[in-house]
Amino acid sequence: MTGDKPNIFQYLGYCYGKVLPKSMNNWVLQDLGGRGAAVRMTIRFVIPCFLGLSLLWLIPSDLFTKFGATLPIFVPFVYFSVALNRVYRRHRLVKHGLDPDLADTWVHERDYAERNEYESRFNR
Repeated sequence: MTGDKPNIFQYLGYCYGKVLPKSMNNWVLQDLGGRGAAVRMTIRFVIPCFLGLSLLWLIPSDLFTKFGATLPIFVPFVYFSVALNRVYRRHRLVKHGLDPDLADTWVHERDYAERNEYESRFNR
């Protein structure tokens, strides 16, 4: 893979919306369209929510109140970050000036490899 990789400060900015320089487009494409992209994007969404809600656990109260204050926020947040993951990744690709259809590059490559294996196995 050619191109630069972001340093830690660029990476943290990138995780939360900053656009990286054009020289890092190959890295961005691999990050948003490669294997594990959906998991990485979900983790990036969940970490700030988890950290913010964990502050509520510092308030002295019983366990039922702590769960009652955090779970109704955390569960839908995780649900929507998973459900809208592809939309978010496509948007990030557009922000970087890349084709949004590349959001599932690794899926297309996997499907192509499976099709080639099928055709070679059954002589089609």
